[in-house]
Amino acid sequence: MSAEVFKYLVSGVYVVATFVLSWIGMKRTRDLRGFSIGNKDMNPYLIGITLAASIASTATFVINPGFVYTHGLSAYLHYGVAASLGIVTAFVLLTRGFLRVGDQHGALTIPEWIYHRYQHRGFSLFFAFINLLSITFVVLILVGCSLLVTGLFGVEREIALILILLFVFSYVLMGGTYAHAYTNTLQGIMMLGISLFLFVNGLKYFDAGFFVSLEQFGEHYAQPYNSESNLYYDFFSVFGSGFIVTFALMLQPHILTKVLYLRSEGDINKFIVTTVVVGFCFALMLMLGFYAQLSGVEATSQDRVVTEYLLVEFSGTAWGAYVLTFVFITLLAAGMSTLDGILVSLSAMVVNDIYQPLFGTRSGGQGLMLSRIVLVFVGVIAGLLAWHPPQLVGLFAQKGVYGLAAASLVPLLFGVMVKRELPLWAVAGCAYSALAIHLVLNLWMGVANPAVSASYAIIVSLTMGLVLLAVLRFKGVAEPIEVADRADAQ
Repeated sequence: MSAEVFKYLVSGVYVVATFVLSWIGMKRTRDLRGFSIGNKDMNPYLIGITLAASIASTATFVINPGFVYTHGLSAYLHYGVAASLGIVTAFVLLTRGFLRVGDQHGALTIPEWIYHRYQHRGFSLFFAFINLLSITFVVLILVGCSLLVTGLFGVEREIALILILLFVFSYVLMGGTYAHAYTNTLQGIMMLGISLFLFVNGLKYFDAGFFVSLEQFGEHYAQPYNSESNLYYDFFSVFGSGFIVTFALMLQPHILTKVLYLRSEGDINKFIVTTVVVGFCFALMLMLGFYAQLSGVEATSQDRVVTEYLLVEFSGTAWGAYVLTFVFITLLAAGMSTLDGILVSLSAMVVNDIYQPLFGTRSGGQGLMLSRIVLVFVGVIAGLLAWHPPQLVGLFAQKGVYGLAAASLVPLLFGVMVKRELPLWAVAGCAYSALAIHLVLNLWMGVANPAVSASYAIIVSLTMGLVLLAVLRFKGVAEPIEVADRADAQ
């Protein structure tokens, strides 16, 4: 069988398998609740793989290795070490409390969780609207996947973009959360195998030793803090911001709402361990940035590093063309695994937390139909933004989602950890301040790294929240309450 025929055969099998799983998911999706978080009947190991695949995505598999390629060890430590610690800490601290509050009120989305915790529709609407910033990450994934399709099939990027939109939106439209979970399990297993294979395959470039190999590109390239980098140049930009902002990123709707899929608190440990182990293996993909430098790849742009490295690495042999097919299909799967999760959460959120509260429409069959209509509009908007993407799409996505993360941290962290009445003005003030500080620092005050600007914003807002909480407790304003007993009036 020729490599060309093999390429189309494997691609066809992946597409068919994805649609079959989506069809199975569609048969289990009867209303907006099933579309949003399922019916509480999924295995925790399956949910853990789904979450790990959603966290990794095109950023880890395609875009972030480009930062390692450009900035060296400092970028690897930022994304691979500090970020991993942020992920683990977030889920250990937040999973149990978030699930408990969510189950008490039957919350489907993070804005609805915010409403039940703070009993204010305007605040939940604010969160629903700022969660639309997730569309910047949709653009990143679409751009990354279109580059992969271009490298695999040789089509124009615009055609690749259209094909990706048609594919992923059609299968998500069918099954919602079940389609997302089932296909993510398939995609996660593929990603796990390929990440381990590519990691081992590239170790040959470190025959002279890890640090010695990197130092040939300059001493700064092999240092934990790169003095010549405008992004990763000191402890805070490498470790502090990486930990803080990744902790906050776990509060994104397509990530934290996975907790609501769990059947009970008894499934939490299985879910967290699976997520951490699989996620660690996915993070090995960052090494491709080093491999690309050491192999002599001269990338035409930072976002194309992984694509061009793989073409150089595997195009020279007869068997390489077959391997390349598996690798590119898996990298596409990595993008789909996060994209479908964001799309499900966004469409459910727009219907559940914007349309229904403002216009009084109830969920059920009508809510399910509305969520699918919203999904189409999201696809059109994201496609238009991805048609002419910014030069560094990774930084573009970070500006949006890091702002969302900064605004979310205090309301969600305090909502889970503090078992007392929390004055809305204090919590809302922290959220508004965090978003404003991040945007001002990043867009107008020269802080080039969005992780740094978001981390400063988080530190300021968290400090404000802790000080206000201490003052209120001292004055006896914040009294203990039972969240489960609060009125659920709109």
